[in-house]
Amino acid sequence: MKAVVFEKLGGPDVMHLAAVPKPEVRPGMILLRVRAAGINFADTLFRQGQYSITPKLPDTPGLEAAGEIEAVGDGVSGLKPGMRVAALGAKTYAEYALAPAAQVIPLPEFVSFEQGAAFPVQTLTAWHMLHTSHRTGPGQTVIVHSAAGGVGIVAVQIAKAAGARVIGTVSSEAKAKLAREYGADDVINYATHDLAAEAMRLTSNRGVDLILDAIGATTFEKGLDCLAPFGHIILYGRAGGPPQPLNLFKLFEKSLKVSGFVLYTVSALPDVMRAGIESSFRLIQEKKLRLLVGRSFPLAQAAEAHRFMESRGSVGKLVLIP
Repeated sequence: MKAVVFEKLGGPDVMHLAAVPKPEVRPGMILLRVRAAGINFADTLFRQGQYSITPKLPDTPGLEAAGEIEAVGDGVSGLKPGMRVAALGAKTYAEYALAPAAQVIPLPEFVSFEQGAAFPVQTLTAWHMLHTSHRTGPGQTVIVHSAAGGVGIVAVQIAKAAGARVIGTVSSEAKAKLAREYGADDVINYATHDLAAEAMRLTSNRGVDLILDAIGATTFEKGLDCLAPFGHIILYGRAGGPPQPLNLFKLFEKSLKVSGFVLYTVSALPDVMRAGIESSFRLIQEKKLRLLVGRSFPLAQAAEAHRFMESRGSVGKLVLIP
């Protein structure tokens, strides 16, 4: 089979398409015929050796995909060959990939394979930050950083569906327009405006209740400055670099809370995971949530796709098509 491989750490150009052995299904797992593989910022860190999981060179990137089940391993129940599914797994930049049965999500007919590849990481990360790590509801104001990005554009919609007021932050006017189209009540261009000052102005100096931050270094401190009393920042990425060490005493000023989030914590809790899946699919069916696939690339163009993601010009979800 064909897969994207890199033999050394580095920039996008270290990746290339190669012939590799097709995986053999193992107990507790399924073999997926990949129809669309999701691209995540974590994949770019993995390629550089900066992710929490260290590559075992030569290695293949990819954390999620959608397609049909090719084979089912011993001990797996409720799943069978031919089913349309999305999955959290590994080495998904390939024609076939393995995934643990517990992290396989049957896809309803109203979700395409490309949308399915946008579902596990983006949608469930957004849903669980808003409804598991936090209890988002009417009367709250939420800042969603990178509001035109993969997680951001989903989080805007899920927060709106929960009754919250949403302030999106973006880096360009084109992205601001898109964030508004997907439901943001207000948008801050952090390239031209001071984030904290604008957030305080928009909330009549009250501040915001929740900030979803995947940027880190350039946004975290300003986020603390514009939280309302008992406000909460959830840090779930570091696209702009890791923030400076937190001075815990700064939290005392307004009884603030800072937490971290990674989806794999939830994936180990089947009932919690299922709640997010069912609620998210319901929102899609009710037309309250649209999954935006910003651009699709052939598998052989994985390097170009990574360059595009790192240029910060992308919107929504980027996917690879084997």
